[in-house]
Amino acid sequence: MDREQFWHLIDAARAQATDPDDAEAVAHRATSLLVALPAEEIAAAQQVLWDLMADSYTNPLWAAAYVINGGCSDDGFDYFRGWLIAQGREVFERAVAAPDALAELPTVRASAADGSDLDCEDMLGIAWTAHVRATGKQVPDFTVKYPKLDPGWNFDFDDRSEMTRRLPCLAALYLE
Repeated sequence: MDREQFWHLIDAARAQATDPDDAEAVAHRATSLLVALPAEEIAAAQQVLWDLMADSYTNPLWAAAYVINGGCSDDGFDYFRGWLIAQGREVFERAVAAPDALAELPTVRASAADGSDLDCEDMLGIAWTAHVRATGKQVPDFTVKYPKLDPGWNFDFDDRSEMTRRLPCLAALYLE
């Protein structure tokens, strides 16, 4: 499975989910779709998933997650990126390129209104769970190489004025 196939899998899971905005439902559908594939494809999906996690490991996105979820630990950032992957390729790529654009999403606007967190831990385990269900064995080892974080974003994420300057649209939704 390559990235293109992975994103088709996520699209199919979103289409089959009762509510495509429910990241947990998308993750469960994606797991079900993966179970039907050969073990090698499931293992390849695991690598693609974690390559996407590495691609989205950026300070600007972490700052956006911090604003949206009212704080964001290391694990919280992983779960936020799981939610982001469940939104599909277009949303994922746009958010990685311009995190403040997340403020345009209806789901993010709803989260700002009701105070709900945007996260999906289950998305991180779709391939692992599918592999165990399909083969009875854990998914083979895979590699993750996270990039270094941008030192230009090494500031206190609780600094409201700095967050407002860097992420004005998200700050308008969550910090005002």
